[in-house]
Amino acid sequence: MELWLLLWLGLVLILPSSLAADEALSLLQDWHDVWLFRFFLNVLGYTTIIIPGYFLITYLKRINYLQTGRGIFYPVIKACVFGSETKTGLLDDVSLAPRNDADSGSSARQAFKLVFCAAGLQVSYLTWGVLQERVMTRSYGASTPEEEGEHFKDSQFLVFMNRILALTVSGLWCVLFKQPRHGAPMYKYSFASLSNVLSSWCQYEALKYISFPTQVLAKASKVIPVMLMGKIVSHKSYEYWEYLTAALISLGVSMFLLTSTADKHPSTVTTFSGVVILGGYIVFDSFTSNWQDNLFKHKMSSVQMMFGVNLFSCLFTVGSLLEQGAFFDSLAFMTRHSEFAFHAVLLSVCSACGQLFIFYTIAQFGAAVFTIIMTLRQAIAILLSCFLYGHAVTMVGGFGMAVVFLSLFLRVYARSRMKAGRKVPQPQVQKV
Repeated sequence: MELWLLLWLGLVLILPSSLAADEALSLLQDWHDVWLFRFFLNVLGYTTIIIPGYFLITYLKRINYLQTGRGIFYPVIKACVFGSETKTGLLDDVSLAPRNDADSGSSARQAFKLVFCAAGLQVSYLTWGVLQERVMTRSYGASTPEEEGEHFKDSQFLVFMNRILALTVSGLWCVLFKQPRHGAPMYKYSFASLSNVLSSWCQYEALKYISFPTQVLAKASKVIPVMLMGKIVSHKSYEYWEYLTAALISLGVSMFLLTSTADKHPSTVTTFSGVVILGGYIVFDSFTSNWQDNLFKHKMSSVQMMFGVNLFSCLFTVGSLLEQGAFFDSLAFMTRHSEFAFHAVLLSVCSACGQLFIFYTIAQFGAAVFTIIMTLRQAIAILLSCFLYGHAVTMVGGFGMAVVFLSLFLRVYARSRMKAGRKVPQPQVQKV
């Protein structure tokens, strides 16, 4: 009798606690499906790396480690915290990344280079866009159309995959090809890296709530926050035509968003969450570009910038993934679905190759030609997405898209005319 009483008391005590644990687990799972909760969880993971790093850098500067430090770790700490700008000039390595003039080489060779750059950028980023939408909006493992399959949900793991491959490619490039002596403190890359990771996460996450064409047009409208960040961060001034084209871009994007219609695919429904996430992407990406502009005042090449930013991006993302336990869950998803593994690797390859094509195109033909190629890529990406995934675009929305891309081309034309006018009275500088 006493034994049964003890068992009954045990069940009374244990059962409610187990039910509470199940409810807590279910509640946690429900919260984990909320994008805002995942966002703050990721940021919390980044702060566990940023805060100790901040106190360590502050301590090293306070004790004047640059003059008093010694030992085997001194060169590493010096490069990460203080840099070596005092030992490098600004002009001794200019010839390492020359900008080819239009008259250099034959016309046929220049035309071949232009076709090569355009094809490389188009293939890399069109494939990247198609795969991005496939990974984030479609399921894996469904053998029949009736089966739901399994969706991949962790956008941060995709960011990590992109960054680890980009880090490898840029590191190999720095080893194989001569680079200018690096002078900037390494920790300064962490600011652009953090905003870059957050903007990339927002870019992937937004596809769960809005269509890919909406995302592309919203990214085209980042001209406006870039200008605002330029005034705040870099204290830049802008011409009247820049404000005019920015207003036209806003008008075109608004026309498209307000006339977007719901479709059978959930990815085509523009929701409030999707708009907020896209806003986060635009803000973070605007900060990234302006901070990188400031970093280029130090001694570095574009590939060194790519290596430094991706180094900290890998550190942030892998740390956060391990703390959440999501790293091994994502690897398990890859082992369960070989198609996803192929898509994730190819997505990363396209991202890394695309960055190299960006640097090469700008070095050979300048930013104007690069902007034209990428603007065409955005238009083709929208058409390709509509064809492959069945997105519906209204007539007013199509007109809004046309206004956006015409405004972008107008910006390129006006900027090139302005630069050409400024170059006329200036004497030509002979590059060494």
